[in-house]
Amino acid sequence: MIATVFRQVAMNRFEDLVHTERREQGELSVERFGELWAESQAEMFGDSVEVTDGYRSWWSYIPHFIGSPGYVYAYAYGQLLALSVYQCYEQTGPELVPRYLELLAAGGSRPPEELGRIVGVDLADPGFWDAGLDLLERRLTEAEEAAQASGACRLRLGTMRIKPAADDLLERVAIR
Repeated sequence: MIATVFRQVAMNRFEDLVHTERREQGELSVERFGELWAESQAEMFGDSVEVTDGYRSWWSYIPHFIGSPGYVYAYAYGQLLALSVYQCYEQTGPELVPRYLELLAAGGSRPPEELGRIVGVDLADPGFWDAGLDLLERRLTEAEEAAQASGACRLRLGTMRIKPAADDLLERVAIR
């Protein structure tokens, strides 16, 4: 979940930073790409991970930035959609399963809003998305607690920004 939601949102922010600066300033140096990459990653990780100088070139190994600009948001969108629909399942129970299977069978054949209606959700409702974010937050809290209880390792995810990061992504894809 961390890689699919947080990391993809951070990558989307990186792309936005690069394209915005390119429009405003002109061509960017490789060094500037690295600075923008480090900035977007440090924002995601907070104080839980040190973003070193050696990490500044890692943007270059992600082919989506070159071959499919703007695509990375789809990973986070899909994960949040799945988590939010799962929350609906937890509330509704097995009666959601046939509609969920219909949603899966429809694939990308209809606009997202129509696909959401199959399972009885309104994709324009922030509450729908918040349900998935709440599930994500609970899972991360459980992981932190389990790591602390084990004493085997120290896991600190508390500084990662859950809702602000996802809210930003949803605004960029015009959900809110």
